[in-house]
Amino acid sequence: MQLSYWEIKNWFTNVDYAIVGSGIVGLHCALQLRERFPDSKILILEKGILPQGASTKNAGFACFGSLSEIIDDLKNHTEEEVIQLVQKRWNGLQLLRKRLGDQAIDFKPYGGYELFLNDDDATYNECLQKLPFLNEILRPLFKSDVFSKEIDRFAFENIKEYSIFNPFEGQIDTGNMMQALLKEAISKDILILNQVEVTSFNDTNNSVEVVVNDYTFHTNKLLFATNGFAGSLTNNAVKPARAQVLITDPIPNLDIKGTFHLDKGYYYFRNFENRILLGGGRNLDFEGETTTELSQTEKIQNKLEDLLKNVILPNQEFKIAQRWSGIMGIGTHKNPIVTQLSENVYCGVRLGGMGVAIGSIIGKELADLI
Repeated sequence: MQLSYWEIKNWFTNVDYAIVGSGIVGLHCALQLRERFPDSKILILEKGILPQGASTKNAGFACFGSLSEIIDDLKNHTEEEVIQLVQKRWNGLQLLRKRLGDQAIDFKPYGGYELFLNDDDATYNECLQKLPFLNEILRPLFKSDVFSKEIDRFAFENIKEYSIFNPFEGQIDTGNMMQALLKEAISKDILILNQVEVTSFNDTNNSVEVVVNDYTFHTNKLLFATNGFAGSLTNNAVKPARAQVLITDPIPNLDIKGTFHLDKGYYYFRNFENRILLGGGRNLDFEGETTTELSQTEKIQNKLEDLLKNVILPNQEFKIAQRWSGIMGIGTHKNPIVTQLSENVYCGVRLGGMGVAIGSIIGKELADLI
């Protein structure tokens, strides 16, 4: 990468904070650093044309976990840890809405529903049985019941009679959210460079040597906000998890509004205007979906179409308009990793598929490590 004197002077000289990743976490981290250090030079490096992982590719769920997901979490985490996770996700959503405004992100408080397929007796019965207990432990946070049992009113097929409704869920326009965040960052004199990949770094204790596209520059502090792509550079316990998604063409008189969860959250769909956006299926091939390849597989796409045809839009014509994938960051534990790696290097990663909910607060926590 051959740079001019002007490019080196304005972008790569006297850098106070270099942030790797221009997604939700990276941008919120930069904005928090700007609040704390008004005169600092902040540079964000992004290897893609747009944020490469999930920030511009997610389904736009403003959620904090379905009933079955939270029950599942209780099997691997303490009750206190689960309540703290839900609280962090809820607080993160409020921070996102406060920073950008509901109009900018097109926030719609339609509520969320968990559906159960006819053959999923075990999960269905467990959720109905444990619903009062979950409401009890979450009541101090939400000041009312979170989950209630409802009869399906959307004419879905091949599902159980009751669904679980959560009035605190909403949906956003992912593209609008990211554009609003980018505009906010630029207005605060935060520099953003795209298609610049960090290939290595060296903390010299005085500063950090950063190699990008074969060019080396120095920064006082280096912060990683690369989530599913974090493993190779930060040696953290983060595994990539691909999420495959599709969206239909507009459907006349579509009467579905809300965010919907199926099979412990492994499938999820929502309306976007008069289309259905549907994603998931990672549980069909955990090994194959532990990848950073932004592509789709026939096995999972066929299953998504099957759900559209037999559950979500039965007896209705639809066409697929587009398919894509995003990369999440997961691990054996649901808690995000926000930590100092060396004298001048930090990371905020492993968002566990909850980037919209906790990305803002993880970005803030990452900046506050300094």
